Parts: sequence; structure tokens; C-alpha cells
Amino acid sequence: MTHGFDLDGRLDQREERGLRRHLDVAESVAARTRFADDPKGDPADFGEEAVVFASNNYLGLADDGRVQQVSELAARTVGTGAGASRLVTGDTHVHRALERDLADCKGAERALAFSSGYAANVGTIDALAPDVVFSDELNHASIIDGCRVGAAETVVYDHCDADDLRAEMRARADGGTDEGDGERWLVVTDSVFSMDGDVAPLSAVCDAADEFGAWVMVDEAHATGLFGDDGGGVVQREGLSDRVDVQLGTLSKALASQGGYVAGDEALVEYLLNAARSFVFSTGLSPPNAAAASEALRIARETDRADDLWDTVATLRDGLEGMGYEVLGETHILPVLVGDRGDAVELADRLEARGVVAPAIRPPTVPEGTSRIRVAPMATHTADDVARCLDAFREAGEEVGAL
Repeated sequence: MTHGFDLDGRLDQREERGLRRHLDVAESVAARTRFADDPKGDPADFGEEAVVFASNNYLGLADDGRVQQVSELAARTVGTGAGASRLVTGDTHVHRALERDLADCKGAERALAFSSGYAANVGTIDALAPDVVFSDELNHASIIDGCRVGAAETVVYDHCDADDLRAEMRARADGGTDEGDGERWLVVTDSVFSMDGDVAPLSAVCDAADEFGAWVMVDEAHATGLFGDDGGGVVQREGLSDRVDVQLGTLSKALASQGGYVAGDEALVEYLLNAARSFVFSTGLSPPNAAAASEALRIARETDRADDLWDTVATLRDGLEGMGYEVLGETHILPVLVGDRGDAVELADRLEARGVVAPAIRPPTVPEGTSRIRVAPMATHTADDVARCLDAFREAGEEVGAL
């Protein structure tokens, strides 16, 4: 009798289902780079340069000299790591400056930086300890895990459907018992959904929540720095800062760093820094990362870098749809619908053979029959990069039979 774990068997099962993944080494985080197979301790053997349409580095700031410079300065003057929890000795002026900037752009009284967006979601839901979370069915895994850890019950409503949300809340309130009386309700949704490229109907979600006195929590991971006049997100674009109780996001996408944040009123942030376990019991965000995020946010707010991204997005969407592809969503994330799992993987492989990296997204990440190529452009992609991407989609699509 054995009580161990058959990990080889589990890996074999993932291999059979087409779900086993492998690490590939990138030479740099940029719009164009070279890749190598996992060297497993040996020097990496990089191939030809490829154009990357597979990164969440939406503004192309991860290798920007201005961001690198402030990160290096923070490392030299403050330290490479925070050294402790923020509540011990890990709270620095670099963290506070970042949080002031985040609160300002989010229209909030205060913000709090976490070590990751995942930690922000899990820690916040756990600390709030809602009796019920009403969660969009396509919310990110970090929200789902936060609900598993911190919510007494989770009710899933149809994707981007405020009417279904309202119906679920009404059913809970009219359940024929006192179950809904006096409970703490939290409505949670992403603003931009990373696999479909669509946007939650936040105003309608807030309307539904208001009817039942529920709080609203919005994860702006894929929107921070890209929407609104001041780089805040969809919440700011829609003028909803005063109606969304908890605003979250990441520093690792458009802000080209690492970490996450929560923004809201003074009481929320003061409570979270005392009660969110993923904040209290975790070493603070590193000063270089905090400084890098601050500078990236400044660039997003004060320059037209986001406009460059949206111009590229429009060119790609027009080009792909003009070929006959169905492109989902309405944002900077361009999911090119293929349908069949095998066809999507083959299309991604043929794109890569032409020097264009864009991943195949397949079940269980997306429903059966909706496999797709997720195209994520950057503001730093050139006209030649975009043309190369479109040419590759045309040639590869004809070979696979997707066109």
C-alpha cells in the first residue's frame, strides 16, 4: 500500500489530453525577441527573432529605458527587495509613491500594493469574508480561488449578463427563508476578459447591485493604464469610481512590472492592510518593481502611448476580419476564433514557423468548439510587425483551411 502521489501518471494524463505545457526561454521581454527550448540548466540555444503577439506587456514598457532607469535607481538607493512584510520594515517611500499615483488615477482615497494581482484578489475576498459572492462565469482564476477561500457561498451568473445577475440576486433575496436577510453580498467581475476580449457592462452591474445593497468589486487587470483619459481603466472611462467599492488590478501587464493593487476608500485599505493574509504575511513588493510601475503609470497617463496601441489594434482587427477571420471582443485583446482544437494548435504552429508568436487557446480554458488564437499587440509593434503578422495569418490560415 502506498500513500504517495503518482505525478508521472498525472503528467501522462495531461499529455494524453493535450494539456501538458513546457517552458520556453525568451531572450528578452519585447515586441521582438528570440526563443529557446527549455535548456534544463544548459546555455539557451536561441533561434531566429520572432514578433511576439502573445504578451500582456500591452504598452511595450517592459524594456523601456525610462522604466528600467527608475527601477535601477530604486534598487541602488532603497534595495533590491523589501526585506520584510510591509507591516514590519518593508514599507518604503517607493511603495507609498506608487500607491498615491494609483489612488489618484483610480479616483480613490487610497490604494494598497500587493505582491501580485493573484494575491490581491485572494486576499481581498478572504478578508471581506462575504456570505455570498455573485461572480461572472468567465472571471479569472484568481477570483475563483478567492471565492473558494473566502466566500461562504458563490453564485455564478451568466457572462456579462446584468439581467441574470439581478435574477440570481432576486432569487436569493426571495428564497422563502431568512437566508438573504442581513447577509454581506459581493458582486465580482473582471472589466476586460482576457480570453474573449470583451468588456463587462459595469454600469448595469452597479445598477443591479444597488437594488440589493451589494458591494461591487472590479478587477481591472487587463484595463489599467489603457482606458479612460487618465489611464485608470474601464471604471474610470465609464465614470463609475464612486459606485465601485473595490477596484483591483495588476502592475504586471500594461504597467510592465510585477504586483497587484487594491484601490478604494480609506476604511477599505486600512482594513485590508490589517486583515488580508496575502498582504500581512507576505514580503512587500520589491522597491524596483514599485518604482517601475510608478514610472510606467506616469508614461501611460502623460503620453500618447496607449493611442499607439489602439491604432495597432484597429489595423490588426480590420486586416484579420478582412481576410475572413472572426475576431471576438472589442478591446486590445483579439481572439481569432478557429473552433477545432487541433486546427487552432496547427495554426499557431504555422504562425510560429513564420516568425509570429500567438498562442492557441483551447479547452478547458475556453469551451469546446471555440478554440482560438489570442492575438495581443503592443504599442511598440511597428507597421512592418503588423504586416508580418497579417501575412502569416493569411498564409497559415489558407494552409490549415481556416480561411
